[in-house]
Amino acid sequence: MDLASILGLVICGILIVFGIVFDEDTMSFLFSNLPPFFNVPSVLITFGGTFMCVLASSPLKDFINGLKSFMLILKVPKVDEAAVIHQIIDLSNIARKEGLLALEESANALEDEFMKKGILLIVDGTDPELVRNILETELINIDSRHKKLIAFWKNVGAMGPAWGMIGTLIGLINMLRNLSDPDSIGPNMSVALITTLYGSMLANWVASPVATKLATNNDIEIMMKEVMIEGLLSIQAGENPRVIEEKLKSFLSPTIRNKMAEEGAGEN
Repeated sequence: MDLASILGLVICGILIVFGIVFDEDTMSFLFSNLPPFFNVPSVLITFGGTFMCVLASSPLKDFINGLKSFMLILKVPKVDEAAVIHQIIDLSNIARKEGLLALEESANALEDEFMKKGILLIVDGTDPELVRNILETELINIDSRHKKLIAFWKNVGAMGPAWGMIGTLIGLINMLRNLSDPDSIGPNMSVALITTLYGSMLANWVASPVATKLATNNDIEIMMKEVMIEGLLSIQAGENPRVIEEKLKSFLSPTIRNKMAEEGAGEN
């Protein structure tokens, strides 16, 4: 489980509740403040209107996949840059000593389907330019699928405040219809503003963080697959393993490079 996502969402909710129930005058928690912040019609207008508009703007399959993608931010991406580079260097050593055909056996032991596909293309003697085109086309499609999920949550973030304002306008209209009763103005105004609160919470507490996390995870995955493409093509070109390692390290941050260097020194 991704602890950062869980902590961020949960603590954010706790802070909102804290802000509602904490009373500075008495320095105590007044949980009686919570019920006025829950209004069923406001929930239906804001959340229902937001998600139904997103549904109207996308195919049903994409809408369902978008909802499911929330669970992706709770999972830690399986990314180990150093391990991937070491794996490619090991493959390059095998190819250098035993030839490219020897990589077929190693490919069967790989868990990453993208890397396995690239190795099998190399073993089959596919032209290097064609190998690059095939792998980059798959990379583009992966990126496109991920961006559909990111766009889903961006749409939710855009629709939420808008539907919150729609709910507020509905509440204000109902309030103005009952101006003859001064005692009802305050409660009705409160209910009218709740939908704006719901819309802002939906956008900034849920939709925006989810979209940002999905985009971050996508960037990491795309970068690692680019490392794989460059590494595999370098193996096919017969480059020296040491040269390949230095080339692939250029994709990494200085922190990760230093860590790899320390690990290499420790092994020696």
